[in-house]
Amino acid sequence: MFGPEIPSVTAPDVPEGAYLLDVREPDEWTAGHAAGAHHLPMMEIPARMSEVPTEGEVVVICRSGGRSGQVVGYLMNNGWDNVRNLVGGMHAWAAANRPMASEDGRPARVI
Repeated sequence: MFGPEIPSVTAPDVPEGAYLLDVREPDEWTAGHAAGAHHLPMMEIPARMSEVPTEGEVVVICRSGGRSGQVVGYLMNNGWDNVRNLVGGMHAWAAANRPMASEDGRPARVI
């Protein structure tokens, strides 16, 4: 989708201990996100880049992989070399039965 310049990883292949960076909007995050993920909406990335680790593996997540791919490209253009896009986003994460959590007391879901 983004070509060879955007490194990516599939949901089953996300390594244990990777820093999961969810760049979706607050309502999407509240409904359901990868367990242990960190929330930083896409539009806030430029002002909050210092919060994104520069060491260790960072996997960027959105709903389907489009926004996260853009964020990976943006971060790479700004010096990050440890970021990867989650192929298929949260839809793929949920389909792979990876752990999820919600913030609203309802079962975790992807919206």
